[in-house]
Amino acid sequence: MHEVFRRFVDRLTTRPDAAALGETLAETLTFLDIQAYAYLLIPDGATTARLISNYPPAWTDHYLAMGYEAIDPVIAEARNRAHSFVWGPGAAIGPPSEFRTEFFEEAARFGIRRGFTIPIHDGRSQVAALTLAADMRQLSFKRAIERAEAALELIATLFHRAARRTLAPELVVDGTPLAPREYECLALSAQGKTAWEIGVILGISQRTVVDYLERAKRKLGVFSIAEAVARLVASASRL
Repeated sequence: MHEVFRRFVDRLTTRPDAAALGETLAETLTFLDIQAYAYLLIPDGATTARLISNYPPAWTDHYLAMGYEAIDPVIAEARNRAHSFVWGPGAAIGPPSEFRTEFFEEAARFGIRRGFTIPIHDGRSQVAALTLAADMRQLSFKRAIERAEAALELIATLFHRAARRTLAPELVVDGTPLAPREYECLALSAQGKTAWEIGVILGISQRTVVDYLERAKRKLGVFSIAEAVARLVASASRL
């Protein structure tokens, strides 16, 4: 196991694109007798999810096209949980509803009938989770998870750090990382756009624009948006 874990860590740092990261994760999980996985990231301010998975493409394409990340019961549970959890037959999550039943029935048609989900909270206002899934072979899947649960928690955290850098790279102003929307709003403000105009350009409300600008201001440690813009302009001029 030590050699497998060392190889996993090494390859995370040398294979930064999403496809290669997925291959690295799949190889490590296969050693642990786990075959199917899905890593989902919704960066702060983003309207769409980023997904690295070896689920059937027909399901993942449909999942993203339908915007299921916003209503997926598993992701909803991960948003509110600090610790890993199991789901599936005999391990229901959340209150029963017709939608939940239909959602899990649809996923089951692609062989995704039960799972073990690790929520990832990194303090950056991002939603992220690694889900390991299986079909109805309950006992073997349960044993695989129980044998490797501690290692899986660490694997999820390390994978998230590598995937986040690839899927949602941070934008930096004077050494201070900003979320993509914070940076976008600040950059447009530097162009002389008002909060209302920025909202129209980005397709978000004026109030939301103001919130992003306030977050950027706090992160940069300044007292006004004008100061934040000045820091952005000065930082860009040094590149």
